Amino acid sequence: MPANPRSLQVDDLQFALRLSPLRKTMEITVERDGSLVLCAPTGIDEIRLRAFVHEKRFWVYTKLAEKDALRRRVPRKEFVGGEGFLYLGRSHRLKLVEAQDAPLKLAAGRFCLRQDALPSAREHFTRWYCDRAAAWLSGRVAEYQSRMEVDPAGIKVQDLGYRWGSCGKGDWLYFHWKAILLPARIAEYVVVHEMAHLHEPHHTPAFWLRVERAMPDYAKRKAWLAEHGVAVEGI
Repeated sequence: MPANPRSLQVDDLQFALRLSPLRKTMEITVERDGSLVLCAPTGIDEIRLRAFVHEKRFWVYTKLAEKDALRRRVPRKEFVGGEGFLYLGRSHRLKLVEAQDAPLKLAAGRFCLRQDALPSAREHFTRWYCDRAAAWLSGRVAEYQSRMEVDPAGIKVQDLGYRWGSCGKGDWLYFHWKAILLPARIAEYVVVHEMAHLHEPHHTPAFWLRVERAMPDYAKRKAWLAEHGVAVEGI
């Protein structure tokens, strides 16, 4: 095994290693920040790990190039009139208004931002998205928990960096507030994915089988998220 059992360097590719006795296969994940993760069964030797990486290296380079291109295409918002902001996959134009009872509202298909709230526009949008995400995601969790035979402790919405969601200690489900920017069917996949982790902590075949049982077309939604997810991040 490598000198550092938690990482593996293959040419110019650096992988974080996640070894589990529950795994029977190897899998490479390209995270949204471009970091690489190699999941493998406990006890597998370094020669097999390196051979697997070499076999998949063209796919890895392709994914890294795609993510780099997407990151370069996502501009930061300027909060000017007419600018588009996503909510459940739909873009709503921004309108600056002189007076309204809340700093930010979604009304008649437009985001309305009060002029005096403009210096803190990013914070107002983040708070608005967090509130809507908590309500919407809670509804989807409630919808699926009986079907998936899970009883999560609850959900928390926060900034998770480059992760859409995670399953934490005590059966809590964590979701990035940016999940509410995704199209509804894609955000729903994020929910099902994390709920499946309440049964299976790792991305084993058994995990993906649980996801498929709850969401037969999950593969299409997963592929959309991998290809387009980075592009919905900017605010």
